[in-house]
Amino acid sequence: MSASPATRRILATLLAAGTLIGAATLPAAADDHRRDHRGPHSSLTIGDVQYDSPSRHDRSNRALNREWVEIRNTGRHSVNLRGYTLTDQQGNRYRFPDFRLEGRSAVKVHTGQGRDTRHDLYQDRNRQIWNDRDTATLRDHRGNVIDTESWGRRGHQHRG
Repeated sequence: MSASPATRRILATLLAAGTLIGAATLPAAADDHRRDHRGPHSSLTIGDVQYDSPSRHDRSNRALNREWVEIRNTGRHSVNLRGYTLTDQQGNRYRFPDFRLEGRSAVKVHTGQGRDTRHDLYQDRNRQIWNDRDTATLRDHRGNVIDTESWGRRGHQHRG
């Protein structure tokens, strides 16, 4: 049984079109594969920062708590921050307790002392740590950098 010339041309056209479509989608599939190896994109970011309180030399708890870094969860799902860390350039480190940050919400991490709530956490420090030229770095429980925020000479620089 042999196909007519018209049937052969149609079949050849369909095969050629399928090859072109397959070749066109190959780079996208390869790109998706590479993305999987970089790990999932985090919904956590460093938001606003209030550093170098106007009352810098005032070591009262009230002055210390006017200094804070905001952590935002831009995703829909909550994230447990247990074991995550927030550090500055001088090596000061705050380790998050067992704390669940709800989706599409934020928490301020204050320098001083206070009672932790779902919107405010406290480092329980007795001196200010965020300088007018500094970098805040958020790391996950494995030490992977999630986000950084720098400020100072060149203004705010956000890397996430």
